[in-house]
Amino acid sequence: MELPRFKRIPAHIGIIPDGNRRWAEDRGMTRDCGYRYGIEPGIQLYHLCLALGIRELTFYGFTQDNTKRPPAQKEAFKKACVEAVRRLAACDAALRVIGNTNSPSFPVELIPFTTRAIFGNGSIKINFLVNYGWQWDLKYGLAKAGEKPDRRKGIQRQIASSDVSRVDLIIRWGGRRRLSGFLPVQSIYSDFYIIDDYWPDFKPRHFFDAIGWYESQDITLGG
Repeated sequence: MELPRFKRIPAHIGIIPDGNRRWAEDRGMTRDCGYRYGIEPGIQLYHLCLALGIRELTFYGFTQDNTKRPPAQKEAFKKACVEAVRRLAACDAALRVIGNTNSPSFPVELIPFTTRAIFGNGSIKINFLVNYGWQWDLKYGLAKAGEKPDRRKGIQRQIASSDVSRVDLIIRWGGRRRLSGFLPVQSIYSDFYIIDDYWPDFKPRHFFDAIGWYESQDITLGG
């Protein structure tokens, strides 16, 4: 595939892959069936980011709030996340899974990936949020410090996702216009692009349109 030429690309892109359940329902399937069709789009997107020279990529797997869904759906998205992480580990990446491991909702298969590891040359930093919760993220450092934050360090150095950099662009599939608790500290100045198509219907054009839109934005970071 010939890649478009962009004048400016984001260093770090966040992906909210929504619409899996609605996609399945539209095709006469049960809602839990949609998640497995979201694995391949993630791998395609990874390869596009690698080819464009994106330095960091964060996938929103599932949240602690998502675990309130029916058991069949919960097991389906857990299984899909495990498969996606395993496939990414076979690629060229510096990979880490981030989420609350002190919970039965965290897949035990992903425990080894909670410490960042280099696969291949580690050419792109990948963060995969699994059983993630924004409150858990923010309180992580406070719990370790006995609820007394060290103001000298700054908040980002004390949260669970401390090694995740500021997100330049967040892309959400499925038409919803909300962040859903996605990395609250790192997304403070993120640009936010919405794609109405469901995640399993991913097309490279979606991604290229988002990058094209991003390069036209006036990035001021509040200045």
